[in-house]
Order: sequence, then C-alpha cells, then structure tokens
Amino acid sequence: MSKDIAIEDLNAVIRQHSEWLANQLHTQRENLFPPNAQKAIRKFTSGEAAALLGVNDSYLRKLHLDGKGPSPELTPGNRRLYSAQNIQELRVLLEKTARKPGDYLPGRREGDHMQIIGVMNFKGGSGKTTTAAHLAQRLALTGYRVLAIDLDPQASLTALHGVQPEFDLQDGGTLYDAIRYDDPEPISSIIRPTYFPNLDLIPGNLELMEFEHDTPRALAQGNAGLFFFRVKEALAQVDENYDVVVIDCPPQLGFLTMSALSAATGVLVTIHPEMLDVMSMSQFLRMTADLMDVIAESGADMSHDWMRYLITRYEPQDAPQNRILAFLRTMYTDSVLNSTMLKSTAISDAGLTKQTLYEVERSAFTRSTYDRAIESLNAVNDEIAQLIQKTWGRHEQ
Repeated sequence: MSKDIAIEDLNAVIRQHSEWLANQLHTQRENLFPPNAQKAIRKFTSGEAAALLGVNDSYLRKLHLDGKGPSPELTPGNRRLYSAQNIQELRVLLEKTARKPGDYLPGRREGDHMQIIGVMNFKGGSGKTTTAAHLAQRLALTGYRVLAIDLDPQASLTALHGVQPEFDLQDGGTLYDAIRYDDPEPISSIIRPTYFPNLDLIPGNLELMEFEHDTPRALAQGNAGLFFFRVKEALAQVDENYDVVVIDCPPQLGFLTMSALSAATGVLVTIHPEMLDVMSMSQFLRMTADLMDVIAESGADMSHDWMRYLITRYEPQDAPQNRILAFLRTMYTDSVLNSTMLKSTAISDAGLTKQTLYEVERSAFTRSTYDRAIESLNAVNDEIAQLIQKTWGRHEQ
C-alpha cells in the first residue's frame, strides 16, 4: 500500500514540476517577447551582408549610391544596416547579372531533387538540435528555400524559433497532423513562416509521440501500409516549394525516426568526441542498420545521396578529444566532415534567450569568442551546402 502511495505522490510531484516549469518559461518568454511582439531577426552590417552575398563591401556601397536594390538603414554614424529581407532582394537583383546561374540564388534548378537532411543522434548533449537550427538558418540566409521540421517531441528546435509548445500548440500543428492514420491534414496547413526570410517551420511537441503509439495498432489491424513512407509522402505535397528540408530527428530509434530516415536524402550524425559517446554510437549504428534492413525488406529504397559525421562541442586543446577525432577520421575517412563545431560559450549563452548565434549581436560577446564560434558554424554549414551542390551536379558554387 505504501508503495502505491509513493508512486501516486511521485506522479503528482512530477506533474506539478512540469506545470511550474512551463509557466515560468511562458513568463520568461512574455518578458523577452511581449504578447504583441513578434520575434524578429536583427539587422546585418554591410560587411556581414557582403559576406553572405559573396561580394565586396565596396560593391554594396556602390549599389546603394547608384540607387540599385533596397535601401539599407543608415545609423547616426552613417553605417549601413541591411535586413535579411534586403539581403534576399539583393540576391534576386544580383542573380540577373551573375556570371553563372546560381551564384546568388543557389537553390534547385530543373531536374534537381529536394534535399531532405535528417540530423540525428541518440545520446543527449551531442548538439543535434543546435546543429539543425544553425544549419537551417544559415542555408536560408545564403539563399536556399528551407523547411525546418521538429520531429523531436522535446521540441527544442521549436522553442528556438519563438514557439512554446505547451502554449502555442494546444490544438495540434505538428507533423503528426499530416502523418496520422486517421484523417491526416495537408502538410501545408501546419507549415508556418518564421522571422527568417526563406525559412519555414513545422513545430513539434509531445503530440508526436502519438505516432509511436498509433503505428503498432495500425500494423496489428493491417491499416498501416508502408508506414515508413508517411513522412516522405507528406513532404512530396510541398516538393516544389523548398530546396532543402532539415529534420531534427527524435533522440530514439522509433517509428518517427524510421520514417524520417526513409524520407532523407542525406543523413548527418552528430558526435561529441568523448569515449562514452562513441561507444553508445556503436550500438546506435548497429540498431539503425538492423532497422533499415527491415524497412528495405519491405520494399523501401534506402539509398542516400550522402551520410556524414559531424564532430560537435569540440575542444581543440583537449588531448583525449583529439585522439578520438583522429580515430574517427582514420576509420570513416571522408565520411567525417572536415569542419568541426567548436564548443563555445557564445552558442550556449545565445541559447539562454532562445536564440541562435545567427540571431544575436556580435557586440553581446567578446569579439574573439563570437568570431571563433561563428567561423566554426559557417564552415560546417557551408561544407554541408557544398554536399548539396555536389548532389545537384554542381561541384563549384
């Protein structure tokens, strides 16, 4: 009897703690972003805008003086500030006189298939969501039309983009609505624009777990069909609208993850270079291969354009991490990205206000700390962009 009371008490305590935390997070968001405020992306300096466009700052200045393209905001010190929308408009303008197609608008052309990138790992702390968020935003800032999908019921990617699952998604609005077995919604009804031009979002919350519960039932009743194609079929409805889809996969091998893997054209596995993480990855890869064998036997085409490992939270001065990195590079060679995502206080500090490093002002950090972190992120994301271009048959972009 006493054991039953303890269980009931624990349930009540956990539920109460969950409600406390949700309310506090809601209060914090209201303070940071009042109810009538929309989360917005900051302005970019002329130097940052030029770097994103791949032109010289002096060329941007000339365009402004010649009255070509959008007019930047001028500060009291006569510095030019460009919005993300300004940068996109400049891309369209510059593409008209580009030396070769795609210099400024690098997305799909006729015959190119949509790239669907699954970002995955099953060990906490590997930087999976941080990777997915920064990849989606960087691709959008550099001219790709991007759809980010939060398939993780913990919904961190969703929260980073200004949506609080407990309060904003009480009536659905996740990918579950488009892949459920009973009366699925068109995927277009759950896609929402973000404050980043070129970046749309399908948010996540605990409702996604329903797919894990529904699928065994549907399989037992013979109603599931090829369940692992449900994500792929939903995305096919908006194929023409996007160049790249970035999926933040759940941190476990379940039906959602299997469906995401079946849809993916590219797979990015994040690895924290610590021995315990590498040991758990060994089991994860074995389990993944076994599951994919089962899916393949059911008729799925499991070929992918690419699969890469990304070293995250890397500390170059850490000798054991360097040994593990060398070990992984020796074993997996070109399957390990050349660039690494450095461990940085700048990334974690930005996360405190539910922002990525692309959203915060450089002045909020020590200049060297910010520069080191942003260079690392850009190198990783641009290397992935090169993989996308190579898949489309463009070796230089």
